[in-house]
Amino acid sequence: MADTLKDQITADMKEAMRAREKERLGTIRLILAAIKQREVDERIELDDTQVLAVLDKMVKQRRDSIKQYTDAGRDELAAVEESEIAVIQVYLPAALSDEEIEAMIEEAVSSTGAAGMQDMGKVMGQLKPKLQGRADMGQVSGKIKARLTA
Repeated sequence: MADTLKDQITADMKEAMRAREKERLGTIRLILAAIKQREVDERIELDDTQVLAVLDKMVKQRRDSIKQYTDAGRDELAAVEESEIAVIQVYLPAALSDEEIEAMIEEAVSSTGAAGMQDMGKVMGQLKPKLQGRADMGQVSGKIKARLTA
């Protein structure tokens, strides 16, 4: 068993090379390149939480691309992005259900004592580490806004 998520991704790259899985290998190389880029830019070694943030961002970028490709009628390009998302999601924790997210929002609102929109940052600050890679933070943000303005 690999020590870190990054070690696991590197081991999977070697496995994909041996198995001659060209598409999977290409996506894993993109993941490692994105991780390495962030490490070089920030001069740090990324931990699992930071790697999850990179993966989360990659999935979001691909979802945006899929929407643009689909709108432009370029289904073959959208399919490539879909297959990349499938590989990236292997490394992300299981997604949370709406009910689980709502419960976490309620817990964060009560524990921070949030009373209105001015407390949005406190609630997001508490939830982001718990939800990273497990929920679309854009949607979570919308749910928090709805909850705080209710």
